[in-house]
Amino acid sequence: MIHSTDRRILADLDCAWWQDPATGFLPHCLTEAAHAPQTPIILGKDIGQLAHSDVLINLDDGTPNFFSRFQRLIEIVGTDETDRNFARQRWRFYQQRGYVTTHHDMSK
Repeated sequence: MIHSTDRRILADLDCAWWQDPATGFLPHCLTEAAHAPQTPIILGKDIGQLAHSDVLINLDDGTPNFFSRFQRLIEIVGTDETDRNFARQRWRFYQQRGYVTTHHDMSK
């Protein structure tokens, strides 16, 4: 699941993933779609009744209240200082609750 409360981000991802080439298509839908339970990639802000529980990618400033349902959580952090501050808060939140956190610098 890709989580965001920003509908524009979700719409941009949805649109981009329907683009050419056909071999690059990623099967996805919004969480409210009727076929969401059978779709590999879900975009949305709420987990609802979905059976997905493998990977949660968080694109939001806050911590999703359902994050612990997933086996793995990936936090995407930009280079903007405001984004980094929100990420630091989430990092502390996870560490204070005993979750093992790992940092991967993808900018290099």
